Amino acid sequence: MLAFIDSFILHLATERGLSVNYQLLVRRVLENLASWLKERHEIEDAAGVTTAHLTEHLGRRKKDGLAASSARVELVAVKIFFRWLAVRGKRQGDPAEAILPPRVDKHLPGSLNEENARRLVESITGDSPLDRRDRAILELFYASGLRLAELLGARLENLNMEEGWIRVTGKGAKTRLCPVGGAALDALRSYLDHARPELVTPKSQSHLFLSIRGTHLTAARIRQIVEERARAAGLSIHVHPHLLRHSFATHLLNNGADLRVIQEMLGHADISTTQIYTHVDQKRLRQVHRQFHPRA
Repeated sequence: MLAFIDSFILHLATERGLSVNYQLLVRRVLENLASWLKERHEIEDAAGVTTAHLTEHLGRRKKDGLAASSARVELVAVKIFFRWLAVRGKRQGDPAEAILPPRVDKHLPGSLNEENARRLVESITGDSPLDRRDRAILELFYASGLRLAELLGARLENLNMEEGWIRVTGKGAKTRLCPVGGAALDALRSYLDHARPELVTPKSQSHLFLSIRGTHLTAARIRQIVEERARAAGLSIHVHPHLLRHSFATHLLNNGADLRVIQEMLGHADISTTQIYTHVDQKRLRQVHRQFHPRA
């Protein structure tokens, strides 16, 4: 079974082009399953695995405290593995096909209201290199809805100031163009003209945002910057990069943007991922219903 797992991970990398992080996740899930099968049932051959074995294993993971959302992720890994084995003729039938995914309660994403979003980005008024940098970071997060990893990977050559867009690489190594609004462009121009040159060192590369030592920022440092600036702005809620992404999407929807357009901007592969934002502002939906429905 371990040899099959190695071959399957190679398939994910070379034929499907999935990210290294996803490959590592799938490997961890499958190797955990293989270890359990060997210890619990003395099974080392994938051909001997049954639906009952997989159901027992997933039940054990649930008893160990695995969240339903994580259980769904693990089940997907198991399903695509055994489907691959069956299609390649490495075993008869797919024992995972009949297993239904656990139900996951939808947690609506939080977001800042428009006033607090404006208050946060406009709270940075200093002219120091770090002030200009941090203002540009917050403006870009809110203006373009970038993921943290996308902002970290942003490079100078991918930013088009004249046309107002930035090319980023998202999940699954997919690239997309994200619009950059006027306020964010102003903040970026101020940073690039007056701050980044002071942060550059001989060892600096073309990363858009640099640390005080001239190196690219880490994810932990970006989170820290967002949290510190939110506290300084007097915001009482926990503000993090993904909250700014949620705020970006929610405010676009609230102001009439088409859901498909928001999907493209966020880089969601499936519209169902974006549809969660239609549940965020229930008060607005009720107002629209009362205003426009003939029998409201």
